[in-house]
Amino acid sequence: MEITTDVNQIDANRYAKCIAASKRVRWDIDRDVIRGRSFDFSKKFLPDALSKVDSLAFLGPDEQRMLSQIQGRTYANMFGLVERFIAAKVLEMSGPYHLGDQNALEALVRFSDEEIKHQELFRRIERMCAEGMPTGYAFLPEANSVASFVLSKSTWAVLALTCHIELFVLAHYRGSIDGDANASELWRDVFLYHWREESQHAILDELEWQREDARLSPEERDKAVDELIELVAAVDGMLQTQARADADYFATICGRPLTMAGKESVHAGLLGAYRWQYIISGVQEPRFSHALGSMITRNQASRIETAMTPIMS
Repeated sequence: MEITTDVNQIDANRYAKCIAASKRVRWDIDRDVIRGRSFDFSKKFLPDALSKVDSLAFLGPDEQRMLSQIQGRTYANMFGLVERFIAAKVLEMSGPYHLGDQNALEALVRFSDEEIKHQELFRRIERMCAEGMPTGYAFLPEANSVASFVLSKSTWAVLALTCHIELFVLAHYRGSIDGDANASELWRDVFLYHWREESQHAILDELEWQREDARLSPEERDKAVDELIELVAAVDGMLQTQARADADYFATICGRPLTMAGKESVHAGLLGAYRWQYIISGVQEPRFSHALGSMITRNQASRIETAMTPIMS
């Protein structure tokens, strides 16, 4: 029996369109993205629109570039981490379609395959970053532990977080094409090709999230909202930990002693940038706020807003 969702009037043709788009934009890590290149360490890895290093006016241009490169390495590690639990969840989501809608099944199988490829891309990027950076960098979150925690939550909450992630990738691509001549061309291509496939993933996330929402009772949805808040808090906890580690690493390799106030400014700048990159840029995407807002009550929205206030500020 094919899965249908009368409540949300989901159009099965959208799965077929995602398959067609997946085939059209399909890319290869070596042939299309890396193309035999290595990183040019005379350039920033992330554009200022994402890294926010230009807000740290007490740092010189070379120091801002170095801090951007540290953020780029953390970016690769963060996406290697989140793609792991996304791939696992998408494979799980495909289960009900095994003997049902074969367009939906193929779309989700392709989705999971692309997420596994993205993991490999970002592992490659991490190794390439490491080749030109001083020793001492450490990425502290452990991918399997994070994935286990995320996947312990309800499907509604995990799909909400996943949709949020896919949509902020689109925002990051827009931020990477602002004409910053000091940004790495290779990193621009990473943003471009990642965006090409994540654009389809965001559509599938929305379809599956709506399907899951339609089957929940009000009590189940209320619990799922609390779990989404827990997941965002866990992401923010990771960002706080990594921002401190990256600030300490920068202070060690920047080539001059920083005052305590300077170290704290770097830490605050990194935390603000990471919160923008991995939380705020997705929350502020109109597609995400519209999708979430269509599913929750005013009281639930108020609980989310209260939890988000310290992060947004």
